[in-house]
Amino acid sequence: MEGDRLRQPLRILFGDDGSEHAFAAAKLLCDLPLPSGSEIIALAVFPPTRINHYPTIKEQLESTCQQLRDRGISIQSEVKAGDPAETILDVATRQKANLIVVGALGLRATLGIFLGGVAQKVVEYGHCPVLVVRAPYEGLHRVLIVNDGSEHGWNTINYICDFPLPPQSQIYLLHVLPPLYPEDYLTAAWGMGNVPFPSLVTARPSVSAEKSEEEQWGEELLEKSRATLKEAGYSAEIFLRRGDAATEILQFAKEKQIDLIVAGSRGLSQVSAWLLGSVSRKLIHYAKCSVLVVRMA
Repeated sequence: MEGDRLRQPLRILFGDDGSEHAFAAAKLLCDLPLPSGSEIIALAVFPPTRINHYPTIKEQLESTCQQLRDRGISIQSEVKAGDPAETILDVATRQKANLIVVGALGLRATLGIFLGGVAQKVVEYGHCPVLVVRAPYEGLHRVLIVNDGSEHGWNTINYICDFPLPPQSQIYLLHVLPPLYPEDYLTAAWGMGNVPFPSLVTARPSVSAEKSEEEQWGEELLEKSRATLKEAGYSAEIFLRRGDAATEILQFAKEKQIDLIVAGSRGLSQVSAWLLGSVSRKLIHYAKCSVLVVRMA
């Protein structure tokens, strides 16, 4: 990362359930060079039937808050009874949060609190970006940013320009071209969910000209994305791949040992969404690293 940029303060809602993933999320927050004026609201949510666990939950949350205060971060805390996903979303709206941070999986035992599956609900119904953190967390050394060329893809690029990544982070930019043939969507989707096979008969003509035009468009998109990031003080390497978007992103993340994937919440085509489902949903479910899903209100 290079250069300096005056970034806007973040107002972060952090859902802390006491799990190892929530602990990893706290460590990640400590590593972010948060802009001056940023504030974190740490929230613990428990089922109403577990009211007897309130003192333990409050103590654990205060321990997390102190960890963040020790790093000079302004933080307040809330403990509430209710449905975890609904409560997180309600508090995020009330507190005017512009980023929600949750662990990838929740605590199944001990306190009887479970945030697993909640992360997905928060991503799908939230009105701001959501950072889903997965343990173990060992720093944000390698960050993968995905731009599919849609409005949501460019929202992702613009958002990360103002996001306070650690200065040592190495950034990769990826664009995934669609499969050359329509039936390849079905092949990619099959096995990743219950996808109905419509009647789809296509010939396979020569596609060299189409391929060249698509690849040129993809390369130009990546260069423009890199230039945008450079203006914000971030340098990036660019990569172009072809295939099922989620599959290629996950494979790239595995090859490069990515610590954080950054992607938009919607893709280009509603047809491919029908065939493949949400790419962000698959990233949250299958990725071995943390995922930042950028959704703009």
